[in-house]
Amino acid sequence: MKRKDFLRSGLAVATVSMVPQALDAQSVSPKKSFRFAFISDIHVKPGAVPEAGMAKAIQHVQNLKPRAEFIINGGDHIMDALEAKKETAQKQWELYHSIMNANNKLTVYPCIGNHDIYGWFQKTPDTADPLYGKAWAMKELNMTERYYNFKKGNWNFIVLDSVQNNPAGGYIGKIDEGQFAWLSAKLAAIPASEYICIVSHIPILSICSGLFFNKTEVNGDLMIKRNLMHSDFLTLKTLFNKYPNIKACLSGHVHLQDEVHYHGINYYCNGAVCGDWWSGPFQEFDPAYAVFDFYEDGSCKREIVNYG
Repeated sequence: MKRKDFLRSGLAVATVSMVPQALDAQSVSPKKSFRFAFISDIHVKPGAVPEAGMAKAIQHVQNLKPRAEFIINGGDHIMDALEAKKETAQKQWELYHSIMNANNKLTVYPCIGNHDIYGWFQKTPDTADPLYGKAWAMKELNMTERYYNFKKGNWNFIVLDSVQNNPAGGYIGKIDEGQFAWLSAKLAAIPASEYICIVSHIPILSICSGLFFNKTEVNGDLMIKRNLMHSDFLTLKTLFNKYPNIKACLSGHVHLQDEVHYHGINYYCNGAVCGDWWSGPFQEFDPAYAVFDFYEDGSCKREIVNYG
């Protein structure tokens, strides 16, 4: 056989042998179940920059290609109700709804953020006010419960209330006893053939929670404070280890972005729509939101979108 004929023959064999491999690769690639946007920490307030910025972010979500099927809002919808006067909080909620109504056509699944909570930090709070605490946020967001679940395809979403009042002052990232019992029962009821995504405002597990203050302590320690990451993480980890179909946990709160893969779960902290509270990037992270593609095989993929 001549050399050039041998090379042609070898090329033909190689091409034929590669075709089944290519077909196999296509057949095992995961099928996309759905796409959604995770927006968090909008912190909207009156003013040209926050109003235009929120509108631009929501418009950007509407125009995604491929399109998003729904939105999860990770909390801190408004700038602050913790220590705001009632009329100030009311204006912020009215502004939030006005911008959403004008720019959004997608279903939104909300999560309560610490700054959505009314009155906890007031010097003399009226605790008898029916709107005190989380009640006002629940009313504005049409939430019948502080925590809930919903389903998309073969994925189950569990939305937690991760902000608990600290009687000594401030708040703590964790779930309360009643919520833990509900979560335990909910996880046990989901078939092992279906997948689970857990949503919380405060990260359940995050490296950037230890980087929020952008410094080390005097003794050299990096601190993760209990209002920046779930203080009950070890308890939740023990619970999560029973359910290998838990595949993702999504959060906001710290305005930074990370991705931690731990014990088979992807923990995503997804930045802030407002960045540094509408004054530009927070540390090195621009104002942004996240787009998630969830697949039928339990895998998922995140893209951070700096919406400009």
